[in-house]
Amino acid sequence: MSTPFLDTARRVIRTEAEALGTLAETLDGRFRDAIDLLLNAKGRVIVTGIGKSGHIARKIAATMASTGTPAQFVHPAEASHGDLGMITSADVVLAISNSGEAPELANLIAYSRRFSIPLLGITSVEGSSLGRECDVVLLLPRLGEACGTGVVPSSSTTMTLALGDALAIALMEHRAFTPENFRDFHPGGKLGAQLSRVSDLMHTGDALPLISLDTPMSDALIEISQKGFGVVGVQNPDGHLAGIITDGDLRRHMDGLLGQRAQDVMTPSPTTITPDALAEKAVAVMNDGNKGRGITCLFVVDGPKPVGLIHIHDCLRVGLG
Repeated sequence: MSTPFLDTARRVIRTEAEALGTLAETLDGRFRDAIDLLLNAKGRVIVTGIGKSGHIARKIAATMASTGTPAQFVHPAEASHGDLGMITSADVVLAISNSGEAPELANLIAYSRRFSIPLLGITSVEGSSLGRECDVVLLLPRLGEACGTGVVPSSSTTMTLALGDALAIALMEHRAFTPENFRDFHPGGKLGAQLSRVSDLMHTGDALPLISLDTPMSDALIEISQKGFGVVGVQNPDGHLAGIITDGDLRRHMDGLLGQRAQDVMTPSPTTITPDALAEKAVAVMNDGNKGRGITCLFVVDGPKPVGLIHIHDCLRVGLG
């Protein structure tokens, strides 16, 4: 069903999509020059802009910072009242203004020229005040805004945001920035949880429920009860994980249980996982009902020796599962 609201929404989205296509086609060697300028910075990328460009600048700075390029947003108006001191000669300034004539940028631009701080600009007017002063300028295609009247920054801000993402990701790929590096900068939230490793969540040391092959089952039950995981690992004389005893094993050996030893009751060669595996993989193994597992915890082994234990509740607590 089509309504005036849906028609407007589709027009806006298609207009912005077309603008992005045009931007992709118009990129040239200056994009490479911009990357070189950013890579040569010994300090941070100082991203700045006013109004809607300022909001986009904040997002670009955040994306760069989380993908291996130290970056910081500096408000141009605040810069004129002391925050210019945040910018050093080791930095590079990325200034954003669609028209290139935002008066709030004037002092910051002048400061960058006075102290020979590299200046990269994003604007749609090369001959603007910003465009003329830049060491490298990235030009946005001069297209109409999606509102149709030219008064609502929409296509221009979408293109600027995409161009910022392109810069950040090009820098990230050049630096061979990995998901593990990303997690170092983003330990919280769903993304951080998805990149957690088993070693980040596992229980270690005295918390591990471990017994030897010849441990009487009366002592094994005490170990299971005290450690609270509902399972105990069984080690051979070399310290290798020979098996585990679970609630299911206890039920299967209920007749005369207390007269038996751990090696008589255990399930040998248990499913394990390594410390460097992603926690998501541990969840997948524990939840693999198709293979009849449906287990709630895994021993973590380094080679054949147990070094930790990860429980499904540890994964659920950080948002996995």
